[in-house]
Amino acid sequence: MEILIKASQFILSLSLLIVLHELGHFIPAKLFKTKVEKFYLFFDYKFSLVKKKVGETVYGIGWIPLGGYVKIAGMIDESMDKEQMALPPKPWEFRSKPAWQRLIIMLGGVFVNFVLGIFIYIMLMYAYGEQFLPNDSVNAKDGVWVQDSLAMSIGFKNGDKILAVDGEKVREFRGITLAFINGENVTIDRNGEVIEKVLPVDFISKLMDRRKNDEGPILSTRIPFMIAEVPKDSQNKQADLKPKDIIVNVNGIDTKYYDEVENAFKQFKGQNISITVKRDETLKEVAVQISDKGKLGVFGNNFKMDDLEKLGYYDLADIEYTFSEAIPAGWHKSVKKLTDYIKQLKKIFNPKTGAYRGLGGFISIGKIFPSTWSWQAFWEITAFLSIMLGFMNLLPIPALDGGHVVFTLWEMITGKKPGDKFLEYAQIVGFILLITLLLFANGNDIFRLFK
Repeated sequence: MEILIKASQFILSLSLLIVLHELGHFIPAKLFKTKVEKFYLFFDYKFSLVKKKVGETVYGIGWIPLGGYVKIAGMIDESMDKEQMALPPKPWEFRSKPAWQRLIIMLGGVFVNFVLGIFIYIMLMYAYGEQFLPNDSVNAKDGVWVQDSLAMSIGFKNGDKILAVDGEKVREFRGITLAFINGENVTIDRNGEVIEKVLPVDFISKLMDRRKNDEGPILSTRIPFMIAEVPKDSQNKQADLKPKDIIVNVNGIDTKYYDEVENAFKQFKGQNISITVKRDETLKEVAVQISDKGKLGVFGNNFKMDDLEKLGYYDLADIEYTFSEAIPAGWHKSVKKLTDYIKQLKKIFNPKTGAYRGLGGFISIGKIFPSTWSWQAFWEITAFLSIMLGFMNLLPIPALDGGHVVFTLWEMITGKKPGDKFLEYAQIVGFILLITLLLFANGNDIFRLFK
């Protein structure tokens, strides 16, 4: 059932983005009286699932869900219609239109993608606002909890406060890992001393390796040691310990956080000691036995951020926006998403980072949708995919909108139009590049599934 829900959200999002992107080409083409022969969701090699001709255009749904297209008369595109291109140009054909009109037609899809992404983010800000743990709140307390081997190998320690990554302040605590992925240098405050940490070049590769073992976040918030359960086989099953007890002192050592309690227990391996717990706003001293491995023999409690806020450990941000306030907030979020995506692409093209190993196709995209239907999550992901799709289509690669834009701009600047043969060959090269990238990305997905 979870797979079905994820797939449904993915297909709906993809279909929406494809249709609107192609409308971005279709509408200006019609405005400039250019004939559009086909408007398709998905590709229709050999046959279509659905098709209907309305006026001069055939509207349909193909059976290959790898995108969609509009077939504009007189344009060298993925259809590679050489017969049409061999005939003399007609007034209603793309190639007969002025360069500025062709440029607008080609940029229409990208324009729609960017506008759609920004619009969705604005409406999300207006409808839901923002709820997050500010990194400033973590820094205002006692820093981070380091329990991850990769973080330890880099040199992070409990209590470190993350001030900035590449000189840019981290706004949300949950954004630290992404900032590390995109960054190179981390500025931290360690006991009042400002220290610079250089992230390893292959940080992304190491991050992917650790995820195979289902390790937790690279850096966590520090939480109290609250007892959830005392199992029957515990050496302290007879001790006066109860669920929701918070350990605040271990044999005279004050302990505010889980990591401090763990470290204190290690000092008293195999000993009988006393601990102080906070129970219903009162303090109680309890005699306990620490195992030879430095364990109390209890299960600790997992916390939601709301619980930690109620306990006074952190202050969460819950921001509501009026519509006028949502406009700049949505814009800034769109820009942040785009710049983060560009930084990740740069890492992918640097083999030393190993980021190419994380490149994924349709399975990876489908996995980012939640397993339960959430309209908020759906629109968040759709907005990001729209901006990503817009940027990717703007790349100067033949067969993408950006490739056509480059050739048109060249014509406008030099006054020389590239020949049809040149455009055909460029289209073939671009198509081969895209298919290679598509096979590699989806091959990565399949490889990861089998591993």
